[in-house]
This record gives sequence, C-alpha cells and structure tokens, in this order.
Amino acid sequence: MAAPAANMKINADRLWDSLMEMAKIGPGVAGGNNRQTVTDEDGEGRKLFQKWCEDAGMTMGVDTMGNMFMTRPGTDPDALPVYVGSHLDTQPTGGKYDGVLGVLGGLELVRTLNDLGVKTKHPIVVTNWTNEEGTRFAPAMLASGVFAGIHEQDWAYARTDAKGKTFGVELERIGWKGDEEVGQRKMHAFFELHIEQGPILEAEGKDIGVVTHGQGLSWTQVTITGKDAHTGSTPMPMRKNAGLGMARVLELVDEIAWSHKPDAVGAAGHIEVYPNSRNVIPGKVVFTVDFRSPNLAVIEDMEKRLKEGAKKICDEMGLGIEFEKTGGFDPVTFDEKCVTAIRDAAERLGYSHRNIISGAGHDACWINRVAPTAMVMCPCVDGLSHNEAEEISKEWAAAGADVLMHAVVETAEIVE
Repeated sequence: MAAPAANMKINADRLWDSLMEMAKIGPGVAGGNNRQTVTDEDGEGRKLFQKWCEDAGMTMGVDTMGNMFMTRPGTDPDALPVYVGSHLDTQPTGGKYDGVLGVLGGLELVRTLNDLGVKTKHPIVVTNWTNEEGTRFAPAMLASGVFAGIHEQDWAYARTDAKGKTFGVELERIGWKGDEEVGQRKMHAFFELHIEQGPILEAEGKDIGVVTHGQGLSWTQVTITGKDAHTGSTPMPMRKNAGLGMARVLELVDEIAWSHKPDAVGAAGHIEVYPNSRNVIPGKVVFTVDFRSPNLAVIEDMEKRLKEGAKKICDEMGLGIEFEKTGGFDPVTFDEKCVTAIRDAAERLGYSHRNIISGAGHDACWINRVAPTAMVMCPCVDGLSHNEAEEISKEWAAAGADVLMHAVVETAEIVE
C-alpha cells in the first residue's frame, strides 16, 4: 500500500481551536474540565462533536452504550473501516486533553483529507467511547469493554454513581442511548492518539511515543480491622491500631513494586480510615492497592507477595485482614503491523520517537481484543494528567495528530 507523502500534515491551528472550544463545555474550577460521563455536560460535548463531524461530511451511528461512530466513506463499500478515536468524558478535576485529543485528532485528520481531496479505499470512522474514565460509574473503559465482550451490557447499565443513579438510566436521560447493537461493528484496525500521562517523552525530548504494550493492572481492596480506642488513654502494648497496620502494608507495597523495577509500579490511591477522628485509634481501614506491569507473571507475583506479606504483618499485630480483587486486566501487546505503521509515520515525518509502554488503561486496550490496534502518544508537561493543570503544546498535539493521520491513511489505503 502507498504511504502518504511526507508533506501531508494536519491543520495545527484548527485542531488547537477545536480543543479550546470543546474545553468551554464543562469547565473545571481551575482551568481544566469537569465533563463526567453521561452528565448534561457530556451530552453537550457530544452534540458539538456531532455537529463538527457532520459539517465534515460524516454520518453518525450510536450504539446502545452511547458509543459514537462518525463515518467518512471509502471507495470500496465492502472494505472494513479503519477506526480512530478515544473519549470525550473527563475526570471531575480533569484536563483539556486526556481523551479529547484522540477524538478531535481523528476529526482533524478527516478535515485534512477533505481539504486535500484525498480518498481512501477503507472508510474511516472517528469514535467517541462512552465512560472511559470510570470515575462516576466504575469500572474505567466501560463501554469499550462491553463492545469487546468483556462486560455484559445489563451489568454495565446497572452501575451506580455516588448518588445511586444508574448508568443506563442516565445514558437514556441525556438522550445518547442509541439503537445500534453494541459490538456488532467489525474493524479493519483501530488507532488511538493520547497524551502520555507520564513524564518520559518530555524528559527525553521525544516528539512521539510508539506504544508497543499496555500495562496490566491489578486492584486489590484490603480491609484491616483492629479496635477503636482513645488515643490518649490506651497504653501502647494494648493497642490494635489498624492505621499502623496499613502503614506497614503500604511500605510492603512499595518494596514489592521496587523489586520489579523499572516497569512495575504499585501504590494505594484510595484510602478510608474509620472512624477518622483525631483522638481515636483507627479501628478499621479500607484501601485499594494498585499494581501494574506489562508482564502478567510479575503482576501475579506482586499479588501473591501482597497477600502473604500483609497477612503476616497483621497476624503479628493482632489485626484482622481481608482481600478483595476489585478490578484488573491482563497486559496488552499491540498489533505489530499497526505499531509499525505508527513508527514508520514518525520516521517519514521526521519526528523523534521512542517505544513506550502505556502505564494507564485506555479504550485501545479492550479494542485490541477484537481488532488490530495500536496507540500513538505525545508528551504532556511534567507528565501531569487527571489534574486541571494538565498541559500540552500546540506543536506536540500537531505532531501526534500528524503521525495518527499517516498511520490511519496508510492503513485505510489511499486511492490514487
């Protein structure tokens, strides 16, 4: 198949203007965004995206999970489409680029092809996956997970938020429950552009991350029980301090992750302490240990050592302990042909690049199970993401979108 010419590039100003326009919907309190899934703000962002796509000549399909599919036709009606996209929903204190760059980068590559009069054999479909973040309705990557057969749709519909509202009802309320059967679409390939959400590319001065693998993830909820008691009048030898037990287990978590350096990581981000009073020794703590690695055997080793080591710590302290696996997925190896298309595109365009492993979960991790898939990443300032201060440059955005376009167009096959 013919590769696009090296001078074929997206309109950087138009892409940036679109990012800034979308960021006006669901503004955060500190310069970022709060456009959580299936909220009114999410619905408004979807309508703007729909308008832009239809203005670019695309037609819309929406499935029963609310996934949006905007299609630019190809010249061969029998050719499977090349899909491209990410997500428009954000964290409660999210940035303007996480997910959004991948969706609007897909829109921009279609606009550029229209400007240049370029036709492709395969249709190109720009996708907005519903509820990638998983903050309001856990787990993350919910709708792409249903699409890929990981989750049952009824189970997904029944997910509840902090106020007891269900995903299915809220999706219908905002008017984005489509009628297309979820998962019925067949893909020639899928590409996702995303900010790195880590510091490596910026620190090494690289324009592009060629994502070869996605880290596997293991979430284990740990509950440690001791005995509530007065902090001032309970002698040290008579205490059953669940908080102290947690502190020692968290030291163990750090030690386990370090033992599998450099690619493994581990920490606890979710922590609850009961009764959480200044003058009461904690009688119970609940926290979730997040282990990640691109190697499944490493994840399994970390889980095993956590359970054995934490139980030993708590037994010696006279504390009770329980474990519950609350989430996870196996490591991902992206499609070699699609990864090569991204690497070749970066070379052709003269962008510096390096192979990289995604430390975060993405819709591409699930779609990789049903179609050839790969990801391209651009740097973000200080590696900061899931924060309103998340920032990228117009040049980084343009470089990522250029590489995305070249990989997509080469895969979709230019019609001369």
